[in-house]
Amino acid sequence: MTWTAAVAGATGYAGGEVLRLLAQHPRIEIGAVTANSSAGTPLGDHHPHLVGLANKVVAPTDVKHLAGHDIVVLALPHGASGAITAALEKAAPAQGATSLLIDCGADHRLTDSASWTAFYGEHSPYAEAWTYGMPELLHAGEGAAAAQRAELAAAARIAVPGCNVTAVTLALQPGVAAGLIDTGPQAPPITAVLAVGYSGAGKSLKPHLSAAEALGSAQPYAVGGTHRHIPEIIQNLRVAGAPGGIRLSFTPVLVPMSRGILATVTAPMAPALRRAPDPGPLLRNAWQTAYGRAGGGEPLVHLLPEGTWPTTGAVAGSGLATVQVAIDRTAGAVIAMCAIDNLGKGTASAALQCLNLARGLPETTGILTQGVAP
Repeated sequence: MTWTAAVAGATGYAGGEVLRLLAQHPRIEIGAVTANSSAGTPLGDHHPHLVGLANKVVAPTDVKHLAGHDIVVLALPHGASGAITAALEKAAPAQGATSLLIDCGADHRLTDSASWTAFYGEHSPYAEAWTYGMPELLHAGEGAAAAQRAELAAAARIAVPGCNVTAVTLALQPGVAAGLIDTGPQAPPITAVLAVGYSGAGKSLKPHLSAAEALGSAQPYAVGGTHRHIPEIIQNLRVAGAPGGIRLSFTPVLVPMSRGILATVTAPMAPALRRAPDPGPLLRNAWQTAYGRAGGGEPLVHLLPEGTWPTTGAVAGSGLATVQVAIDRTAGAVIAMCAIDNLGKGTASAALQCLNLARGLPETTGILTQGVAP
């Protein structure tokens, strides 16, 4: 059996990466590719690397062109997905139900409307009844992500996480779930600093994204607790077992590479870890339990050998995440790191992984599990 899939926002970086993966998926036939400002142009004008899809004509992003597909993947800016999904739901009886919607944007990720209002503006009225699209998300009291996978297997509406969110969550959640990170309101804040590739900023033509400004320069942005991914990270860590008062300091830095995120997360040790005679094995065992290969582990999250650190180059072009954890004994802190391709495991590969689970397929079907080098 094959399914038809449409991609909205097909001319952007995320949409292009979704199409690159769908084009090699053995059970997917690509239908409509849509965008707004570039409607009427050949897809090859925007993604010349997608040779097999180059002659497809970009259609407008509307119900007429998206309805009737088995799957619709939305790779739209925040604030744009809610309206189109609501329109698709309304038109379903007349134009043929779309059985699976996957939103790579932000509109359906947050469960708290106040957080949406604080970080995005007016709350979208369409943000209910969506399943969060991180199969590896740990739930408090569990050693594996079985609960999230079960939800995704039954899902018809899936919200793919933010790319920075994925990197920070995968880096730290095993320690939170195991009670080894002090996440109480009196604890020092968790601090995450991320090196982020320029494709994460999208295709918008802005002076600071030009080669003249970007090459040879590292640029912080959304400094001082203003980045929109902060409430989503906190939401995930709360699912993993952190209390409501958890605090996070989050600072992303654009660095001169096209793809990739390297997240370095510094977190205070919980009393149980501080009291342990030899905390190193206790700490590593939590990450090994969550991601280790013994008993299968996570197919797309690799815990590196001790003393080996994640690099963005090793995961570029793939759907993999690499993680590592260590103790800074001088600072009395846990250092957790994660590297992903922001367009891979950070967006398109995550969407495909969720699609596979929702369709009862092996979850790595069509996902690239080897990086490129050099």
